[in-house]
Amino acid sequence: MTSPNYNERKLPITMLVLHYTGMESGEAARERLCDPGAEISAHWLVHEDGKVENLVDETKRAWHAGRGSWNGITDVNSASIGIEIVNGGHNVPLADGGLPPYPDVQILSVIKLAKEIVERHTISARNVVGHSDIAPERKEDPGEHFPWEGLAAAGIGIWPGDLPDDMRIVFEPNDRDRGIAILQRGLADLGYGASVSGCLDEPTQAIIRAVQRRYRPEKIDGVVDMQVMEILKRLSQVYRGA
Repeated sequence: MTSPNYNERKLPITMLVLHYTGMESGEAARERLCDPGAEISAHWLVHEDGKVENLVDETKRAWHAGRGSWNGITDVNSASIGIEIVNGGHNVPLADGGLPPYPDVQILSVIKLAKEIVERHTISARNVVGHSDIAPERKEDPGEHFPWEGLAAAGIGIWPGDLPDDMRIVFEPNDRDRGIAILQRGLADLGYGASVSGCLDEPTQAIIRAVQRRYRPEKIDGVVDMQVMEILKRLSQVYRGA
């Protein structure tokens, strides 16, 4: 089954965006991604058993990213390949309220597919992102359980390494400080859609939560502490060569 939900690209392909489906099954996700009335789609769908389906040709602009930005690009759909990974995520949690895991066989398929896409389109490591990276105020996928560290070990995306234990708070919400403006410029340099207000406002905290969700999923609170500062410093160092 292929999706009719696509149009022509306006930009060259420079990004890979990873999502979870947030639905109860792969079949339900496929039906929605291929429903003309839903007006959403993705290039690829990876099922829990590792099966991979191509729903939209990579030359076309699939409708997976919605409103967001990365590295100043606001038409992310035109500049990206989208992979939807079958996982209930925050929309369909486990009975205990936790997030469902990603099976190893599924992640191995994601790694293989992502490697092929990155090589095919010469996508830099810094431009392999999650939906929550490009739309931190709206989206949480692919979620805290997505193994970004494992993907980075396989050569896909970036990981900052082990972090220090120091958790002292640097900034509080609604503070105004030159340091916050520097932080915001740093987030923008990494690709996030941060505005330099000099205030730790809600949009900035949403970006911090996106950073935490990807690189420190055990504590997602939007607080800028020493671990967050260390993550951003290391990412900045790695990005210079990515």
